[in-house]
Amino acid sequence: MFTKMLTVFVLTLMSSFAMAADDADHTMIMPKDIKWSDIPSLPAGAKMSILYGDPSAAGPFGMRLKVPAKYSIGPHFHPADENVTVISGTFIMGVGDDAKGKTMALPAGAFARMKAGTHHFAKTDKEAIVQINGVGPWGITYVNPADDPRTKK
Repeated sequence: MFTKMLTVFVLTLMSSFAMAADDADHTMIMPKDIKWSDIPSLPAGAKMSILYGDPSAAGPFGMRLKVPAKYSIGPHFHPADENVTVISGTFIMGVGDDAKGKTMALPAGAFARMKAGTHHFAKTDKEAIVQINGVGPWGITYVNPADDPRTKK
């Protein structure tokens, strides 16, 4: 009797999961299907992929950032909280207005949260991929405007 009930439960669960995977309200993306594009607001070399939502609009969003080896993002801040999960590689982050400040190397699986307005910076020794989740509108403001690649020709 228990085995039959368990089988019915598992089949029902599998059926509902299959429906969820096809439902437009759900997003499921395989790593090979992630589409990477350039990011005008970060130094050249980084790529990003929006997984869900629109970071420039009100509401939740998730995006991935792929940065090459020997990459750095100067001190900056965001208008909303930034939640960073390291997917692969090591992402080195620090807090403050000077990129020479104390840093912490965050390996794959690590998490960091920067509250809105917190001045921070990041760099890598080797390629890294991080996921950023937050609630928009979201953006980036550099502490030193000369670090902003959008102002360079």
